[in-house]
Amino acid sequence: MKTVFITGANRGIGLALTKVFLVDDWQVIATCRNSSTATSLNQLKSEFKKLQVYELDITDYQQMATLSMKLADSNIDVLLNNAGLYGPKGYGFGNCDVGAWRDVFEANVIAPTKLAEAFVSQVLNSDLKVIAALSSRVGSHTENTKGGGYIYRSSKAALNSVVKSLSNDLLPQGVKTVALHPGWVQTEMGGPNALISAEESALGLKQVIESLTDEQSGGFYSYKGDQIPW
Repeated sequence: MKTVFITGANRGIGLALTKVFLVDDWQVIATCRNSSTATSLNQLKSEFKKLQVYELDITDYQQMATLSMKLADSNIDVLLNNAGLYGPKGYGFGNCDVGAWRDVFEANVIAPTKLAEAFVSQVLNSDLKVIAALSSRVGSHTENTKGGGYIYRSSKAALNSVVKSLSNDLLPQGVKTVALHPGWVQTEMGGPNALISAEESALGLKQVIESLTDEQSGGFYSYKGDQIPW
């Protein structure tokens, strides 16, 4: 039985990813900060026996370590870091909120790295051995032609660097890593004018993850499978 571990699974892309993996008969370990308010996720739990829900604040590293110990005997084929923060909007150069910047880096860069450290043993025990992180093409230096967005852009560029380093360290052990751009998705973060549904994004992301090769490890790809320049 193939198993995927998904953070931030209670809404948006995380919830859509949970659904598409469950429909394909995967076992899903889904995490969210507060399970008592995760109505949609709990509804899925009543429909699918292969869904396990755990509470996890991705920036609470003691809670993360405790959960890893609880799941020590699990085989995690895909460790998928979906949870993250966008941070403030509408600010420009000269008005960056330092405290918000630290919070975004904590959630988008440090937490995915600690998640990989905490669960790498379970990934190594699996068949697929994939660590994936949801990034964004705004983290691409090449495609940054407009400036601005300092907080979110820099966090996703840093996350891409983490994914590349993880690949260098873990590919010799058979673990493939990938940074994924989900597209402009109709979620609370993406807004109502976004171009694609969360389900369309999730289906594409799942396909990219399942078809990932050793040669692609450490790379940066869209939900359509297109490589994005650094």
